[in-house]
Amino acid sequence: MALDLEGSGAQERDDEQILEIAAIRLIDGRPDLPTAYTTCIDPGRTIPAKPWISPGLAGRALRGQPSFDDIRGDLTARLDGVWLVGHNIGVDWRLLHRHLPNLTITGLIDTHRLAKAAAVAGRLGLSDLLTHLNLTGEVAAAAPGSRPHRALWDTTAAALLLGALIRRLFTSEPTLQQLLDVAGNPIEKTAARAATTTPPAQQTLFD
Repeated sequence: MALDLEGSGAQERDDEQILEIAAIRLIDGRPDLPTAYTTCIDPGRTIPAKPWISPGLAGRALRGQPSFDDIRGDLTARLDGVWLVGHNIGVDWRLLHRHLPNLTITGLIDTHRLAKAAAVAGRLGLSDLLTHLNLTGEVAAAAPGSRPHRALWDTTAAALLLGALIRRLFTSEPTLQQLLDVAGNPIEKTAARAATTTPPAQQTLFD
């Protein structure tokens, strides 16, 4: 499951709010956009306009959107027991786990780490990688109406980037363990589901 969160800023520490979230299943290594889950979240307060706040999320723009409590159950049901894929996914996971402390996932796969392993030249930011690998147009076509630094765009981008980087790094389809060796991101054992208890639907990364 590819995932991206947009938050109010890590400088808020334990008070950081999730402002937007998107999650997209991967089927045969491709993002399944028709079943994508994405929503803005009303933080219950004004969000100051800062450089790190994604466009369209500042001020009172999110007033009237679902609260986090409104989506808590649905989000838990969607994400429990899955592999999470994203760009610098550890950052998203820390914020998500702070708001959903009982959520248990199987593990994290980081496309930033994968880009390093694939020796992609230049900067390794998400937008830079999309440009370098000629994926920007594909993301725009797959997520119409979205834009960079919004949850649906960045989630779609990470999903497409995963496949492109795997093809760049490996000469044949890697095993899950081979992928984890270069792109796995350790998480707290209490929040991880051991491989021996992985649900049947998640025996592999892709559905």
